[in-house]
Amino acid sequence: MWDVLESFYDSVPRPGSRVEEHGELVLFVQAGDGYPHYARPRFPGGRPTVADVLGVRERQRELGVPEAFEWVLETTPGLLGAAVAAGLEVLQAPLLILDPAKLPEPHPHVRVLGTRTAEVTVVAQLAFSSPGTARGETGAAERDAALAEALPMSGRHRYAVADVPGEGVLASGTAQRAGDVVEIAGIGTLPAARRRGLGGAVTAELARDALARGAELVFLSAGSDEIARVYERVGFRRAGTACIAAPPG
Repeated sequence: MWDVLESFYDSVPRPGSRVEEHGELVLFVQAGDGYPHYARPRFPGGRPTVADVLGVRERQRELGVPEAFEWVLETTPGLLGAAVAAGLEVLQAPLLILDPAKLPEPHPHVRVLGTRTAEVTVVAQLAFSSPGTARGETGAAERDAALAEALPMSGRHRYAVADVPGEGVLASGTAQRAGDVVEIAGIGTLPAARRRGLGGAVTAELARDALARGAELVFLSAGSDEIARVYERVGFRRAGTACIAAPPG
């Protein structure tokens, strides 16, 4: 499984990047518009050193891109100590894989989209502005105000939304594919609509859609153990740890 995941992580950013190799690290530099990329270990089998991390950080500053690093702890355990020694803070996020037999029944108000809509973007932005699973004040009024200013968007991945009658889109998420592997990411629920199972339902529907389209492995990373429990309730189990490193603050 680990080789399959490493191949996925290495291949996903390549179509939209300029690729630079720095010792045992590969830096993906964003080409054009889109999400800024990161550095990760050389595939297969890279074993980065402190000097490699410091060299990439210098290059990232030179390019004016985020000093971001991502890897899987189980496949490159030595990078954790190297990153910390190079002055980075490391988030160790639960990495979970899907057990298809444990997927719940479909939610009646969740649907999959082939393109990224303004609702997907706005709901995600509002959700991630208030991290965690606790309920909050931000809800439909803030969503509608943001939508009034949003530009139409399109994309090449798969998306899902929880679109509740009378309330509109309250949760959204994304799935990206490389080969037979699908990663689910960006699951977010408006704070005022949390604790209703909508984020889990969106996750499950994206997983179900991935399996229907031939995926052999579906996985995701959670921002905390608390968030991981949301995904465990809809058929995912913890398999490892995804590391995300950046400068303090």
